[in-house]
Amino acid sequence: MADEKISRNVAVTAEQEYFQGAISAAPLPVEKTEKRLPSSEGTSIDEEKAIPVSVSKLEETSYHDDPNIVDWDGPDDPEMAMNWPSKKKWTMTLLLSTLTLLTPMASSMFAPSVGQLLAEFHSSSADLGTFIVSGYLLGYAFGPLFIAPMSELYGRLPVYHISTLGFILFNVACAKSTNFPMIIVFRIMSGVCGCTPLTLGPGSIADMFKQEVRGKILSIWVLPIMLGPTVGPIVGGYLSEAKGWRWDFWFLVILTGAVFLLSLILQRETNPMTILQRRVKRLRKSTGNPNLESAMKSTKTPKELFILSIIRPTKILIFSPVVLVFSIIAAIVYGTVYLLFTTMTQVFEDRYGISKSNVGLTYLAMGIGQTIGTISFGLVSDRILARLAKGGEMKPEYRLPPLIVGLFLVSSGLLWYGWAAQYANAWIVPLLGQVIFGAGIITSFMPITTYMVDAFTPYAASATAANTVLRSIGGALLPLAGPKMYAALGLGWGSTLLAGIALGSVPIAWFVFKHGEKIREKYKLNL
Repeated sequence: MADEKISRNVAVTAEQEYFQGAISAAPLPVEKTEKRLPSSEGTSIDEEKAIPVSVSKLEETSYHDDPNIVDWDGPDDPEMAMNWPSKKKWTMTLLLSTLTLLTPMASSMFAPSVGQLLAEFHSSSADLGTFIVSGYLLGYAFGPLFIAPMSELYGRLPVYHISTLGFILFNVACAKSTNFPMIIVFRIMSGVCGCTPLTLGPGSIADMFKQEVRGKILSIWVLPIMLGPTVGPIVGGYLSEAKGWRWDFWFLVILTGAVFLLSLILQRETNPMTILQRRVKRLRKSTGNPNLESAMKSTKTPKELFILSIIRPTKILIFSPVVLVFSIIAAIVYGTVYLLFTTMTQVFEDRYGISKSNVGLTYLAMGIGQTIGTISFGLVSDRILARLAKGGEMKPEYRLPPLIVGLFLVSSGLLWYGWAAQYANAWIVPLLGQVIFGAGIITSFMPITTYMVDAFTPYAASATAANTVLRSIGGALLPLAGPKMYAALGLGWGSTLLAGIALGSVPIAWFVFKHGEKIREKYKLNL
């Protein structure tokens, strides 16, 4: 039994590639010691039982020349998030999913209330109203560049908590705003804080779940990203009609505050480097030995680590061709989503006579499609990965076939919606196109997200942050062109233009599927 407790090298397998990447970045030796570590008085202490053990006995049961290096007690160490009980993992996942529902909900919830705001602040500018809605996504664009590195430096948990608290406070500020500059600035700042669950979620899931089941878990986590903006206008429409536009923000404050309290009680740190560093701190205190160090610790100074972490998302975005390409594709699709969010209210009010309080219900069609897409992706993604791997290496490129299908669905849904909205008398016809479009959104985003996590597992947060930057810029800026585009081209040809752009991304996705591994190897980054 004593031998079984001896720490050993963590096997380089698919389920532990996260730790392989993290350990490879550390200059210290990776051989492991037993959890009995020497104190400054020349004895060692069993951390769990607090029983002193002689140094000579420790040396007899250690594979490491330096007993001051603290590492995992083998690949089955229960403190690793990957080895947590399923109940604990799912608790963390559900908390993340709830946060990932609320913060994207804030992005579109205000769309039906723009008219009330403009009237109260004595403006008739449609562009200004659109920017107040989509400007939230500018926070999504720039926040990840700082949030992802902070999570890799100081752990995910404190970043989650501080960002959630900031999101609550900035929404209070939005509710109390008295002019346009105030609400625009506070909306952007709430977006900076609100992007945290989207940025760190894939990294947290990569911490807890093995690669072969990650697709299914990510499909559950990612649904709220798109379902939130779909549900938001429904809630916002009824709230603003009954209580005024400020209650859109108070509603978010109440719900997020409740989730924040649950997170303080239930949420735990998942980043392996942070968990191991906390073990070091405990052992330093219990043994009195200040020389103990984590096996994952870098030789770089804190300042150097901070700078390296800050530039990492930008470095990935600029110097990794596959990340840049997929970020552009995600920006196109995401921008199209928010373009529709900011124009659908007017389309269904003017053309079909749906009231302001009920017009938010039209967004449900997209949500139904997203749910169908999520279920479908969850059922097939991991199976496709296993089938293409054929018992061998599970390459990130094996996640991409559903992306091709998703882009076809996006194009088809746009064409259906645009031409139906222009000519059809029945409101249900364009909404059927929205169902197809919604399914395409999920089956486009999910392969990109899982690809980023699988290809950059040790730095999944930075990789998804890089993707989020361009995606959010597209979501913030493309809607500004929507009203003018539809006014010039009409709903039919305007949607055809967007569908053509999405369809043009299909050959690019196929090329990366076939040759992505060679591209990744050629442009391998030193992160």
